[in-house]
Amino acid sequence: MAQFTLYNKHNAPPNNDIITRVDCDCEHVPLCSVNDVQLRFLVPDDLTEVRTLCQEWFPIDYPLSWYEDITSSSRFFALAAVYNLAIIGLIVAEIKPYRNVNKEDKGILPDSMGRTADVGYILSLGVHRSHRRNGIGSLLLDALMNHLTTVERHAVKAIFLHTLTTNQPAIFFYEKRRFTLHSFLPYYYNIRGKGKDGFTYVTYINGGHPPWTLLDHFKHYASKLRHTGSLCVWMASRVQQMVRWFYHKLLTRFNVIE
Repeated sequence: MAQFTLYNKHNAPPNNDIITRVDCDCEHVPLCSVNDVQLRFLVPDDLTEVRTLCQEWFPIDYPLSWYEDITSSSRFFALAAVYNLAIIGLIVAEIKPYRNVNKEDKGILPDSMGRTADVGYILSLGVHRSHRRNGIGSLLLDALMNHLTTVERHAVKAIFLHTLTTNQPAIFFYEKRRFTLHSFLPYYYNIRGKGKDGFTYVTYINGGHPPWTLLDHFKHYASKLRHTGSLCVWMASRVQQMVRWFYHKLLTRFNVIE
């Protein structure tokens, strides 16, 4: 397994939603040396390079201020995969209180859990066309998952994202990583003046879980009944044993038993 190191660009070795894109519609191009791939956080000097890549990868144009934010603000988990000092992959996410998520995503967590929980939201995940199908997307996603499953971030109960319904490679990628479809968002995106449908995908971490359905409640109470039934059988058995013991002692005391 290749080893990947985190480093800051300045210390490099001498040698509102974004559509998640992990397309695999290109020929597999192996890296020259996977040991030369590093993961590092974005810095302001990356702005021009990141903007150029996002304009190539994604069908939506975003304002300059968005790129300024993800390359400089600590609010974002903005991680780049770097090969030969060039960015070949990128993941951008943020942690937010569940109570602050948009209305269409309010059903991700139960209301009782959502009062105090945080969620991770993936704004962007992309890999350069010439380096796709090399596991770069998985490395970036794993880094985010590791970041959000530490003791300090135990309040984060779910990670979610939005993607186009037509982005089959991204859907396949996330479903393979145990993300599940949460909701259908008709005309969620406005791409070049046309409305495009979207999906919300979610996975649960740190003990998080989706709201219970009627079936979940039925299973829960059925389990309780089974447990109660077993308890009643055990108690009846114990009572029966005590009655037998008392009856035996009583007969013995009055010399009924020889």
